[in-house]
Amino acid sequence: MKKQKSEYEIFRERIKIILYGTNTILGRMFDLVLLGLILLSVLLIMLDTVEGISSKYHNQLIICEWIITVFFTIEYILRIISIQKPVKYIFSFYGIIDLLAVLPMYLSIFFPAASILSIVRALRFLRLFKILHIPQISHQSLQLKEAIHASKEKIMVFIYFVLISTVIIGTIMYLVEGKESGFTSIPMGIYWTIVTLTTVGYGDISPQTPLGQFIAALVMILGYGIIAVPTGIVTAEFAKSSLRNSTVSGKKTCKKCQSQVHFDNAKYCYECGTELPNN
Repeated sequence: MKKQKSEYEIFRERIKIILYGTNTILGRMFDLVLLGLILLSVLLIMLDTVEGISSKYHNQLIICEWIITVFFTIEYILRIISIQKPVKYIFSFYGIIDLLAVLPMYLSIFFPAASILSIVRALRFLRLFKILHIPQISHQSLQLKEAIHASKEKIMVFIYFVLISTVIIGTIMYLVEGKESGFTSIPMGIYWTIVTLTTVGYGDISPQTPLGQFIAALVMILGYGIIAVPTGIVTAEFAKSSLRNSTVSGKKTCKKCQSQVHFDNAKYCYECGTELPNN
């Protein structure tokens, strides 16, 4: 005899369909409302930092922020209780972002300035890719993720080399220029080196001696390479990933979600998990 579902289990299933069911009408409506509230929240935070607006409407803005925070808190709790493995969601990328979206307002009870950190809610706009449900976007984002993952070791080695070079150059500039030119310590020299390498050039510290200016010129030239190398590494891996995935075909169409971009040897839809036709 089939066990009858309890009211709580039925409630969990309905909530799951609304929160995670991007293919359902209610799910789509909820996602659109959610994106609207995220946009409104970000705008409210920015407006509260404008002196003229904040002086007149600060209390109203804070009340609106708390209303949105309560909504996000309820949503976060419902997402946890509606799935079989809550821990998987809690420690997932989106789970951490959802938690960070509500924490600042509660922290502002003890530290008022913490409410500004609610701006991290803007990260929740990343859900837009899931809501749009466009296979081409999903495929490209997957390729980019693979490229970054494949190139992380090379980038780490490169950053390690840059850090060592920064310390050495900063120390040399401290010895060459000295306190008279603003290089009062090795950390200050390292600061100047980082600013110059990244081509920011604040101009608060600058070399005065001919030798220091010559070293600065070399550092500036080196800075262009610093910017180009990581970009080239990721681009090369992205090209390799595109080449590996060049066998993607649009012939296989998922009967459930109508997604049309799949690998030739794919057996299941990467969007909804439905078994694909063999043709």
